[in-house]
Amino acid sequence: MTNGCGAPTQGGSIDVATTETVLEGKVLSDGTPVGGAFVRLLDSTGEFTAEVVTSPEGDFRFFAAPGSWTVRALHRSGNGQADVSASGPGVHAVEIAVA
Repeated sequence: MTNGCGAPTQGGSIDVATTETVLEGKVLSDGTPVGGAFVRLLDSTGEFTAEVVTSPEGDFRFFAAPGSWTVRALHRSGNGQADVSASGPGVHAVEIAVA
């Protein structure tokens, strides 16, 4: 299933093969999940790579290559970002606080 922009609906669990590098996390505002935030994936040079919209529970997920990434959240309640070093396959947890 996809949302309006063609990206898969966010949230839920996945069975990740050991060959996949996944950046997965939650967007929060004062500890409360933020649904409907735009989350952008930027590569190590700051170039835009992908965008998804968070689930009602604030969840998001990107499948990416190993490396250094910036994950940026944009919402009417504020913006925030986190830097992630995904050294290899597996799920790499990301939490972004917007303010």
